[in-house]
Amino acid sequence: MTVLVVGTVAFDTIETPFGRAERVLGGSATHFSLAASYFAPVRLVSLVGRDFPPRHLAMLRKRGVDLAGLATADGETFAWSGRYEGDLAVAQTLETRLNVYAGFAPAVPLEWRDTRFVFLANGSPESQLSVLEQVRRPTLVAADTMNFWIEHAHRPLLQLLRRVHVLIVNDEEARRLGESRNLIRAGDRLAAMGPRFVIVKKGEHGCYLFARKERFALPAYPTADVRDPTGAGDSFAGGFLGYLSTAGKVGRATLRRALAYGTVTASIEVEQFGVRGLRGATLAEVRRRYREFLRFVSI
Repeated sequence: MTVLVVGTVAFDTIETPFGRAERVLGGSATHFSLAASYFAPVRLVSLVGRDFPPRHLAMLRKRGVDLAGLATADGETFAWSGRYEGDLAVAQTLETRLNVYAGFAPAVPLEWRDTRFVFLANGSPESQLSVLEQVRRPTLVAADTMNFWIEHAHRPLLQLLRRVHVLIVNDEEARRLGESRNLIRAGDRLAAMGPRFVIVKKGEHGCYLFARKERFALPAYPTADVRDPTGAGDSFAGGFLGYLSTAGKVGRATLRRALAYGTVTASIEVEQFGVRGLRGATLAEVRRRYREFLRFVSI
């Protein structure tokens, strides 16, 4: 089953205690697409500038990413630079240049509007809602958001929550949107706002799943070589939704397996700068880590 993603394709400049990478390929839709492409074909909707290199397009196509929804405009591609210090939990944004993405209005190609699995990467709730107006009867829609939209677009964000099946946020976003410093209480409140499932990412501490009648938790995959956490959340979402699209149904067992696959793909992402980890790994490596992870969490 094919997966549709709407989000950014970007250049990232990243500093961590382990090095620096200049203008590497990044963006939420890129990280998601590469992670999801281990499991299913991906349809990508985004916007880049004339400076975007053909080699990146060729790499994405080789990985099974359909770029018919990737438009090109006069100007420069979205660019972000950030620095990580300490435990790498939070990025300090040094510069954000929206460039051509400032005028981005998502347009899902007509032939893609029946796509059953949809990921709305971080963006304005109004833009995410506009995508929902274009797709027809999706089986599963997952959405990401951030503190900026929680604070400055609260009402449309609440409208979005009533229309998506899965909300994916980090722990601080969950606390702010759920209006509780207690993460369990916040997760339960988010699950009551509309989504069938709420996934709270906790970085090196794993993830929680909240539903109206269920809670579930997993640790992070035990990797000792974390170099760059940029895009880990989108890679998690890609592995999660990519696996679900192949599972046939969204049930308790498949959701838990999807969370484990999301955890594994995120672990591959963080071991190298940019998308180099996901770009270079194979499905065999994903499955090897998945089996190892199952042994790690079993009792």
